[in-house]
Order: sequence, then C-alpha cells, then structure tokens
Amino acid sequence: MKIALIGATGFVGSAILDELTNRGHEITAISRIAGNKADVTWQQSDILNVSELSKILAGHDVVISAYNAGWTNPNLYDDFILGSKAIQQAVKKSGVKRFITIGGAGSLFVAPGLQAVDTPDFPKEYYAGASAARDYLNILKEEKELDWAFFSPAFELIPAARTGAYRLGLENPVFDGNNRSILSVQDLAVVIGDEIENPKHHQQRFTAAY
Repeated sequence: MKIALIGATGFVGSAILDELTNRGHEITAISRIAGNKADVTWQQSDILNVSELSKILAGHDVVISAYNAGWTNPNLYDDFILGSKAIQQAVKKSGVKRFITIGGAGSLFVAPGLQAVDTPDFPKEYYAGASAARDYLNILKEEKELDWAFFSPAFELIPAARTGAYRLGLENPVFDGNNRSILSVQDLAVVIGDEIENPKHHQQRFTAAY
C-alpha cells in the first residue's frame, strides 16, 4: 500500500515507519526535518500549509498522523488543536479517505463518565497535551466524510522489544493481569500496521495494550 506518515521522525512515528517499511509498504514520510531512513520518500512540510500538505498526501491509500506539538511547548494545547485540524483538512482536500491519527490515552474512560485526564492523579505535566488530544477526538467525531480512526495508546508507552502481541479495546483502557495498561511503542506500530492491512475501526476510537 502507499502510505503517508506525518510526524515520521518522532518517538511514535519512527516506530511506525520502521514497522511499515519492514512490511513492504511504500511510505511517504512527512516531517519538519527530513530523516535518513532509506527506501522512504521524505517530504518536509509545514502542516499548517493545508494546500501544500494536501498535494503531498494526494494519491496515497492511507494517511497516518503521529503529529506531536511538543511536550515542552508552552503553547502545546493550542498548537496541537490547530495542527490536528489542519492535517484533517489537508486529508479531506487530498481526496484520501482513510485517515488514522494517534492521540492520547487521557481520554480513555476509567469509570462511567470519568476520563483519565480528569482524575486527581493524572500527571500535570501531561495535562495540556492529553486534554488537547481529548478535545480533538471530540472534533473528529463530527467528521462524516473521512473513514477515520483515532488510536489511544496504553497509559504506559515504553521502548521495548517487538512481540507482535496485544489486546484491543475501544473506550476503556486495556489492563493486564498486574492491572497495568502498558504497551511498547514497537507493538503500537504493529497495531497500526495491522489496522491498515485489516481495517476494523471506522469512524471510532480504539486502544490496545498487553
């Protein structure tokens, strides 16, 4: 498949890039700074330039967004919302229908009507980014033209070996036998690769963990 990957040099994006190239897909990697991975078409683009970005995305089978406005960015909330909406608009303008975006775990429901981001113990340093991802999910839920999916990772996203194993969920976190919601970033990439090749989630959020 021909896949466009936005944010290809980040923690999550680079893992997805490795997984998809290993599976033999044709990747256009889009980032602010071009990477050096071979067998990939690198494109540098300002995601806020909707016209430019839409031209890069045109002709692909799927667009994946691993966009991150930067955890230390003092304007993280506004920049994430602005950037995510611009990407969504560019995908629509490009004519590509399948759109998968990587969001946060903070919007997962830990109790009826209670999202993780609103619990007293939620880390304050992640609040701006988590609340931005939560609010963007609500924006995306109004999107009727695109065949979108929003992926919320596990609460603990770690660098670790690829196992290829995971369990899926929808609105609630997936916990293991030790009551941990945990997944390696390498296996997050497996989840996304599997969703691209065998789509299961259409105009909905999903999650995964061990």
